[in-house]
Amino acid sequence: MKETGAIRGVSVAHSAATVDEIESAGGDGVRATVSDLLARDGVEEAFALQTCNRSEAFVVTNRTTDGSAALESFAPDVRGAAVRQFDHEESLEHLMRVAAGLESLVLGEDQIIGQVREAYEESRAAGGIGPVLEDAVTKALHVGERARTETSINEGVVSLGSAAVRLAADELDLADGTAVVVGAGEMGTLAARSLDETPVGEIIVANRTVPNAAFVAEEVDTESAAVPLSDLPAVVPEADLVITATGSPDSVLGTTHFDGPDRTVCIDIAQPRDVDPAVGSLSAVSLYDIDALEDVTRKTRERRETEAREVEAIIDAELDRILQAYKRKRADDAISAMYAGADRVKERELGRALTKLDAQGDLTDEQRETVESMADALVGQLL
Repeated sequence: MKETGAIRGVSVAHSAATVDEIESAGGDGVRATVSDLLARDGVEEAFALQTCNRSEAFVVTNRTTDGSAALESFAPDVRGAAVRQFDHEESLEHLMRVAAGLESLVLGEDQIIGQVREAYEESRAAGGIGPVLEDAVTKALHVGERARTETSINEGVVSLGSAAVRLAADELDLADGTAVVVGAGEMGTLAARSLDETPVGEIIVANRTVPNAAFVAEEVDTESAAVPLSDLPAVVPEADLVITATGSPDSVLGTTHFDGPDRTVCIDIAQPRDVDPAVGSLSAVSLYDIDALEDVTRKTRERRETEAREVEAIIDAELDRILQAYKRKRADDAISAMYAGADRVKERELGRALTKLDAQGDLTDEQRETVESMADALVGQLL
């Protein structure tokens, strides 16, 4: 008897993995990952999600061992401690938590639900979405929408990156301006995303490792570019806004970088500082540091943590519903298989009985009908 398949998942995300590890997991995009997984033994469905903060994959198989084997190659170069594995129920809950923003770097952020929806469409286009993942991912998207319409988990400024952009918008007109984000880590990524929601004309991402900067630049819809840190003397003087968020132990920007004729707002959210404090003495530069942003983000984080408990209650209820739905589906499949199997046995034994009776003397149509009716009645009552 073939049962409804079970989900198996794997995740490499910001909570335990580095940016390089996240980038190395999964391969060349959602469609390629899904196609690769579908080619593996026993995999009937596949779904992949890839953002700058997470790379994840989920497969549906009829045997747990097939699911585990299929996902072994998903993150071969990532430390074991940075890879999370999920069974069927854990996969369902994790997908809901991701779509609701509970697993995001910024609790309750909105962008992830759109990324899950896009990954769903990409996975469907690659042939990976079947009945099990259809239910799982659409349920996750439903939970994500409920979290944002029934709670206030996505309200307010919670990250230093988004707070920096909010402060900048209060200080200058960003319309058609140029913003430079120095650093392609967590905070730099959040700053770039927040800038993408403003009317800024261009976002330049500068980083020691240019491919990481390019990855962040590709995440935004605004015109963008990726440059090495060595290009800062050329791009900073032309910028209206500079947000720094590297992990460098030494200053990245000094007074010599800010020789442009126009006013520049510079917000340093790195710890230790990226910008030499002497920059604040320049008349054309308004310099802000992490202390100017910490209070507003702390209050929002506390409020969102309260809302998160309401979202978790929603997830608990929806998880119960989908698990019950899967159980009903498995029961329906089992019952259908039992009926089909019983019907095959009945037809086989009925054929044998009628052949023997015919050999003992010709059966009338009425006698044949009586034997067939008795066989149907026996099978029906036993089932």
